[in-house]
Amino acid sequence: MSGCGEVDTKAVFFEHAYRVAAAMILGRAGVVEEEEAEGFRDIVAEMAAATVEANVVDFLPFLGWFGFGSVERKMRLVQEKRERFMENFIGKHGGGGGEKNLIGFLLDLQRYEAECYTDEMIRNFLLVIIQGAIHTTATTLEWAFSHLLANQHTIQARARAEIDNLVGRSRLLDGSDLPGLPYLGCIISETLRMHPAAPLLMPHVSSEECRVGGFHVPRGTMLLVNAWEIQNSPETWKDPERFSPGRFEGGKNGFESEFKFLPFGRGRRACPGQRLAMEMVGVALGCLIQCFEWEKIGEIDMKEGKGVVTTRLQPLRAKLAPRPFLANLLS
Repeated sequence: MSGCGEVDTKAVFFEHAYRVAAAMILGRAGVVEEEEAEGFRDIVAEMAAATVEANVVDFLPFLGWFGFGSVERKMRLVQEKRERFMENFIGKHGGGGGEKNLIGFLLDLQRYEAECYTDEMIRNFLLVIIQGAIHTTATTLEWAFSHLLANQHTIQARARAEIDNLVGRSRLLDGSDLPGLPYLGCIISETLRMHPAAPLLMPHVSSEECRVGGFHVPRGTMLLVNAWEIQNSPETWKDPERFSPGRFEGGKNGFESEFKFLPFGRGRRACPGQRLAMEMVGVALGCLIQCFEWEKIGEIDMKEGKGVVTTRLQPLRAKLAPRPFLANLLS
């Protein structure tokens, strides 16, 4: 490729997801500085590392005798750092209320219903929006590109042809185009099947004593659904280790399957941000395919890291070059 450069996709996708989430909260784009996104990325990384240790101690309490007791202190320190970040975020972008954005709206409500809209409630509400958007979007984009780069002349080429045929080269793809891009949707679904952002769904507790698959489950037992195992099992999927978006073609988007496809959970406690996440990933992935030629650097390592989020073990670096029409489109 001529005129190409190299990019660390992990950093780029995280910053993109943070900026989109911030734009939704603030009602406009272009108001977030790079240092702000980097600061939040560091906090997320620290929280993820501490959470893994905390989960181990939850299930094996005796490990606290062997030096894992410092986990609680780590969690508190990261929590305090996260709270300070959100306080600064609200102070910087909220204007003390009256601003025409979500922060201003919440601060205005606080004046009339202070007992409901506490500082802690507002902080945590905004944090859920930002973290939820970042985790699924950044992680899914990086895994999707891992497979697109590994299948550059087949899957990536077909996705670009679909986008060019529908959108053309005179404008950028947007959310309204996604229903007309079924193969792009299949790529996202297959990425979420192989690499669900949250490999273990949110914990549930059994309300009654029961038996499941021959196992006795006492009342009050914490239950964790292993979505990664279900979605990568040869008992439920043919050739599960092969990246094959075609398995979702023909309207088989997976979300209607019989509990074989659970990237966002199921039922009343399913992730409420599912539609938002699918649109954010779809628009970002589609625009990056539309606007740039992508090429891998060496062999791509598909090993997964450890943690509560299914990240790559090794960050993905890639070459990219703008397609010829992009200069005219942005001029």
